[in-house]
Parts: sequence; C-alpha cells; structure tokens
Amino acid sequence: MSRIITYKEKDCLIHKLSGLTKLIFFLMWTLVTMLTYDTRILAVMVVVSVVIFFLSKTEWSQVRTVFLFVMFFLALNVTAIFLFSPYEGCKIYGSRTDWLHITGDYTLTYEQLFYELNVVLKYFTIVPSVFMFITSTNPSEFAASLNRIGFPYTICYSVAIALRYIPDVQSDFNRIKNAQEARGIEMSGKANIFSRLKNMSAILFPLIFTSMERIDSISSAMELRGFGKNKKRTWYSGKKLVAADILIIAAVFALSAAALVITYYDGSRFYNPFN
Repeated sequence: MSRIITYKEKDCLIHKLSGLTKLIFFLMWTLVTMLTYDTRILAVMVVVSVVIFFLSKTEWSQVRTVFLFVMFFLALNVTAIFLFSPYEGCKIYGSRTDWLHITGDYTLTYEQLFYELNVVLKYFTIVPSVFMFITSTNPSEFAASLNRIGFPYTICYSVAIALRYIPDVQSDFNRIKNAQEARGIEMSGKANIFSRLKNMSAILFPLIFTSMERIDSISSAMELRGFGKNKKRTWYSGKKLVAADILIIAAVFALSAAALVITYYDGSRFYNPFN
C-alpha cells in the first residue's frame, strides 16, 4: 500500500543537513511569507522553494495527492475572498481599475486580481518547503536537534512520534478508503466533488478511532518503560552542526532580514504597482 508523505533517506545536500537547520529555514521562511505581500519577494521565494523541492529529490508520487488537496482549498480560498470581499484589493492599493463586470455588485478589478495573485504566491511559497521538510527530515534526528537547543526531551519525542506516524495515518486512510469503496461508497473521480466530500465522512470517524487506539497503545508502552522519569536522555540519531549547516543558517537569517527590510522600507508590506 503506497504512502503519500514519508521520510526517505537520499544522498543529497538537503538530507545531509541537520534537522535544526531545516527547522530554522522552515520557520524563517514561513515568517517572511506570512508578513510580506511584496510580489517581487514572493515571486523570488516561489522560485527558491521549487528549486529546493527538487534538490531534496522528493518524489512527485509522494506528495501528489496532498498537493491536489492543497490546490483545491486554494481555489476555495481565492473564490471566498472574492465573494465576501470583492474590492479588498482596491482598499489595499487605494485605487480601482475595472476589468470585467460579472453580476450585480461584483466587478473584477485589476487590484483585486493582483491581491489574490499574492495569496496564490504565498501558497506556492509555503507548500514546497513543507513537503521538503517532512520528506527530508529524519524524525529521530530532528527530535535530537530540538533537545540540543534546550527543548525538553518529552516534547521532542512527541514531535518525533507525530512525524513518524504521519505515514501510518496515511496508510490507515488508504485502507479505510478501500474498505468503504468495496462496500459501494464511491470516492473515485466518477462521483462529483460534493458527493466525494460527503463520502469522506465515512473515512474520517474510523480514522479518528484508529488513531486514538494507536495513541493509547504508544502511551501505555512508554509508561511501562518509565519514559519521562529521568531529566535527560541520550539520542542515537543526534547530528552535530557542520560548516554547511552554519553557512545556511547564517544565509537564511540574512536573506530573511533583507526581505523584511525591502517589504517595510516604505511603511507598508504591500507592493503597490498602481501608484
């Protein structure tokens, strides 16, 4: 049974980096993406995200299904923005240039299109980095890195377990989905999108109960082994920072600072080409 997103060891620079390095990159990348609406910066970040995604040698088959779900919710988000606030872009950029009248009070403006373009760019900036982080980071090594910078090992171990069991939850999802389809519940492309979303509820509750049973088993096993009794623990998969890690961490902080300076140099985080 295929797994969608899982860690696979590969011989490439991204996989050789410390989990701490990848965490710092991911957090700073996310922070800049959230704060900036400068289209120039977002465009550069999209290109860098895609390049890093391919450098990590992440297989498309691993992330295809999740990527399609993300794109579906992106389409819903963009549509909802226009339906509930069709002139948000006009308010932000201080001008209005009509392009296409749709119906009633709904007129598509260039400012709104430009604003929603930025929203799309934000998605395409974050999504590849999320996939890269999950598929190129050994959960145990990542937990060891967190513990080394001061996080309690109980929290670090919880994070490691969560990352390690993502593939198992996905396997449970596929297994339950196949069982429901064998019972006549259509979830393939033959059914319309609304029927498929409705039928997903037949997967959700069994998946929740299966996950809760797994959590109970893990908790009991860890309690029987005395987990949490000692203040410290050793890590088999710990990895020290090397020159490449330090160089990349320094570059991430420098580029993030530069991106934020460019974003806020005129007092606004929105790049306005309509002035």
